[in-house]
Amino acid sequence: MLFVPGDRPDRFPKAVGSGADAVILDLEDAVTPDRRSYARQAIAEYLRGPRQGVPVWVRINPVDSADVLADLAAVVPARPEGVILPKARHGGDVSRLDHWLEMLECEHGLGAGTIRVMPMITETAGALLSLPSFTPSPPRVVAMTWGAEDLATELGALGNRTSTGEYEPAFELARSLCLITAAAAGVLAIDTVDTEIRDIAAVEQRARSSRRAGYLGKLAIHPAQIPAIHAAFTPAAAELEWARRVLEAVAAAPAAGAVKVDGKLIDRPHVLQAERLLASVAQAGRA
Repeated sequence: MLFVPGDRPDRFPKAVGSGADAVILDLEDAVTPDRRSYARQAIAEYLRGPRQGVPVWVRINPVDSADVLADLAAVVPARPEGVILPKARHGGDVSRLDHWLEMLECEHGLGAGTIRVMPMITETAGALLSLPSFTPSPPRVVAMTWGAEDLATELGALGNRTSTGEYEPAFELARSLCLITAAAAGVLAIDTVDTEIRDIAAVEQRARSSRRAGYLGKLAIHPAQIPAIHAAFTPAAAELEWARRVLEAVAAAPAAGAVKVDGKLIDRPHVLQAERLLASVAQAGRA
């Protein structure tokens, strides 16, 4: 999911054509307050134009900000695929956004729940202490993500990564808790941005770490990052072959509690993993 500043409409078509699986037009951190009115108009105009098959989301401002209602009033009638809620402090912020969206959907003839939501749930210290309040979430919440940059500011940290590129402990905790909270809520987990735009090999390595951990996608801030993220999240041929062998072995011995594949015992959790892997590939092919 590629971020684009909302006050740069010249970049919107380029972002949609970049190969990203979704585009996020940003009204928050990437736009200065004096440019937000213009950005809202630019985003609404773009959303009302012809779509190119790539989902377009909008990152609005936080629920407790002076801009959020103006953001929603401008973009909801133009029907984005979803909105990103930054700096969600607790589940109450998500519920409040859900009610606002219900009202605007009704007013503009959209079906209830048309516009999806992905909250950013770790950008404040208070949010980290309130993560259980994000479960359960309203049905329109389809994913959760987290943010390391704003959290660093909140904590007074000089940086969020070590000299080797790994997250410092507090940020690794936030990353893990986001993944766990999303799983508990039954929604997708999308990993946060990588600010590196030159060392693309490092971007791919970190994205592979995200996938290993359980994340199903990643936010991006530059088109140069997209091929690396795609490479990291695309299952290798060996993985797919393993998944097929697992399902074949289980099918050949339906009464067995565990079967042997590649010299290892495989039971129900591995079967579910194999099914999920093959289903994700099939879903990507349909898309």
